[in-house]
Amino acid sequence: MRKLVVAVALAACAWQAANAAPADNDPYLWLSDIHGAKALDWVKQQNAKSDAALKSDPIYIKDRTAILSVLNANDRIPEGTLDHQWVFNFWQDAGHVRGVWRRTTIADYASKNPHWQVLLDVDKLDKDTHKDWVWKGADCTPSFDRCLVSLSPGGGDAVAIREFDPKTGKFLDDGFALSVAKSTARYIDDNTVLFATDFGPGTMTPSSYPRIVKLWHRGTPLSAAKTVFTGQPNDMSAGPQVFHGPYGTVALIVRRPSFFKADYFYVRSDGTTLKLPLPEDAQLHGVTDGLLIATLQSAWTPPSGKPIPQGALIAFRVLDFTRTGKIPPVSVLYAPGPHSMIDEVTPGEHVVFASIYNDVKGSVHAFRFSDFKWSDTELALPKDGSTRIVSANDWGPEAYFTYQSFLVPPTLYAYDGRSVPQSIKEQPVRFDASGITVDQYWVTSKDGTKVPYFLIRPKGAKGAVPTILYSYGGFQLSLTPWYWNDGHMPLDTGQTWLMKGGAIAVANIRGGGEFGPAWHLAALKYHRQRAYDDFEAVASDIEHRGLSTPKQLGIVGASNGGLLVTTVMTERPDLFAAVVCQRPLIDMLRYTRFGAGASWIGEYGDPADPKMAAYIRTYSPYQNVKANVTYPPILFITETSDDRVTPVFARMMAAKMEAQGHDVLFNEAAEGGHGPGSTHAEEADYWAMSFAFLSRHLGLGK
Repeated sequence: MRKLVVAVALAACAWQAANAAPADNDPYLWLSDIHGAKALDWVKQQNAKSDAALKSDPIYIKDRTAILSVLNANDRIPEGTLDHQWVFNFWQDAGHVRGVWRRTTIADYASKNPHWQVLLDVDKLDKDTHKDWVWKGADCTPSFDRCLVSLSPGGGDAVAIREFDPKTGKFLDDGFALSVAKSTARYIDDNTVLFATDFGPGTMTPSSYPRIVKLWHRGTPLSAAKTVFTGQPNDMSAGPQVFHGPYGTVALIVRRPSFFKADYFYVRSDGTTLKLPLPEDAQLHGVTDGLLIATLQSAWTPPSGKPIPQGALIAFRVLDFTRTGKIPPVSVLYAPGPHSMIDEVTPGEHVVFASIYNDVKGSVHAFRFSDFKWSDTELALPKDGSTRIVSANDWGPEAYFTYQSFLVPPTLYAYDGRSVPQSIKEQPVRFDASGITVDQYWVTSKDGTKVPYFLIRPKGAKGAVPTILYSYGGFQLSLTPWYWNDGHMPLDTGQTWLMKGGAIAVANIRGGGEFGPAWHLAALKYHRQRAYDDFEAVASDIEHRGLSTPKQLGIVGASNGGLLVTTVMTERPDLFAAVVCQRPLIDMLRYTRFGAGASWIGEYGDPADPKMAAYIRTYSPYQNVKANVTYPPILFITETSDDRVTPVFARMMAAKMEAQGHDVLFNEAAEGGHGPGSTHAEEADYWAMSFAFLSRHLGLGK
C-alpha cells in the first residue's frame, strides 16, 4: 500500500512538473525587456526587414494613400458627446495630426458646417511642451468650469492627468494633477475629486492597476487626500465611477476582484461607503431619475423579488437605497431571447436607450418609467445593420444614434425625445457597393452548435476568390456589421480589398457577445477550444462552399484575435494561406506576467494552476508551434508603447518561428498603445502593411 501511495505521489509530482508554468530559461525571453537596448536593436532589424518587404510594394503605397485619405477626410461624421447644451468632439485630420478637443452648441451641430470652438489643441501642446502626448479623454464638472484632461505619452494606458480651464484654454498650475500612471479621476463636485492611482509600492494590483481610491479636496496637497477604499492585494483593480444628472450625483467605487466581477460601493459625502445590493457580475451603465441601470450576466433573484433571467436589463432606485438602507424593488426593462443580445445601454434624462440585436442585426429601444411601469419603444431606424448609441444627454432629451452596414456608410440620427430620429449627418460613400453582395451563413461547429458568419464578396464572382476571414471571440465583444471605411473600424477594406475583387468574412464565434452572456460563457476558460473550433468550422465552410480555397484564404486578428489566429494556425495550418497577427496574446502560459495580463484570468484561467496550465498548453500557440510543420506566412504587428498586452508576445513568437525556419515578418511601431496607431498616418501604415502582405500571399490582383 505504501509503495502505491509513493507511486501515485511521484506520478502527481511528474504531472505537475510537466504542466507547470514554463521555465525562465526560454531562449527568447530576453525580448521581454521591452525598452532594453538589445531588444530594441532586434526590433530595429526586424522593422528594416518588414519595411523592405512591404513598404516598397506598389500595393502598400497605393493602399496607404487611400486609407490615409479616408482617415483624414473632412467629410467624416464628427461624432459628439452631449452635455447640457453642448456637443463635444475630438477630431484628427491632416492639419491636426494629434487632434483637437472642441465643442459647439446642439443647434449648431445639426448644421452642415458647425462652428467649432477649440478647447485644446494637442498638436500645439506637444509643440509647446516638446512631448508626444496622445489624447485619452476628459472629465468635466457639471458647471463646466474645470476639466480633468488625460494625456498619454505614446498612447498607452498610463496617463498624466491635469486640471484644465476650458474658458481660458490653459492648464491650472495649482489644480488637481497626477503624474503618469494607470490612473482614473472623476469630479464629485467642482472642488472634490475621487481618484485612484499609483501611490507607491504595494498600491498596485498584479494586473498593473490601482487598488486604493482616495478623496481629494481642492486646495489641499495630494498627500492629504483621504483613503476611502482599499481593495485586496490580488484584486484586478479599484477605481471611481461618478454619474451626474438632474437627480444629483451618484459617486461610486468599483472594486473588481476579476475582469467579469465587481462590487459597487456608494460614496457618501463624509467619505464612508455603502455596498450596493447587486450581483458581482452585473454591469452598470448609468443613472436616470435616481434609478441605477444595469445588465445581468447571470440569472439573479433579488433579496425581495422574483427571478430575473440572464442578460436582462434592470433598474433599481439607488438614491432611495442610499438614504434608507432598504433594498428597493428591482424592475426589468428588457429580457433578451436566445438569438438576441443587449449591446449598448445609455441612460439619458428620463429615459434609457438600449441597442438590441437579433441574429446580429440591430435596433434601438427607448425605455421610460411612467405609471409605475416601464414602456418599451423601438425607434424608427433602418434595419439589417448596426445601430449604435453615440450619446444621450443627462441634462436634456437629446440623443444621437448611428446606423451603418457592411455596404451602407454611417448616418447620424438626432432624437429630441418626442418625434422619430432625424438624419442630420451622412458619411459619403467611399466605394461603389453596387457590385458587392452580403450574405449571412450558418455553420455547424464541432460540438453541434450553429455559428453565423457574414460573407461580403463581388456579386458576379464565380467560384473561389481571395478572402480575408476576421473574428475576435472573447471578452463578450460582439462583431456587428460596420462600414469598411469609416476610419476607426477593423479592416478598412472598401477600396483596398473589395473593389479589387476580394472577399471578407466576419465570423461571430463563441467567446463574443453576439447572443448574450451565454455565448461568451460558452468559450470561457476550460471551454476556450470552442472559439477555435468555431473559427476553423467557418474557414472550412467557406472552402467547402467553393467560395475560397486554402491557397486564397487569409486570417486577421488583433489582441485576443491575435491569439485566435495564431492558435488556429498551429492547429489547422492546412486551412490558411496567410496570417496577420496584430498586437497579440500568444504565450498563454506566461500571459499573466506581462502588462495587464493578470486581469484576464477570468477569461482564460490561471496558468499558475497546474490543471488549468495543462488545458492551456493544449492550445497555447507559443508552446504548440513546431519546426517540422509547414505554416502559412505570418506578419506580426505590434507597438512598443502597448502597456496592456505589451509587444512581448509578438516578439517572442516571431523570434521562435524565425529560428524554426518559418516565413515570418515582424513590425513594431514605437507608439500607439494597444491600438492601430496614435495618428492617422500610423493607422494607415498598420493597415497598408497588412493588405500588402495579404495581397501578396492570397493572390489578389493590383
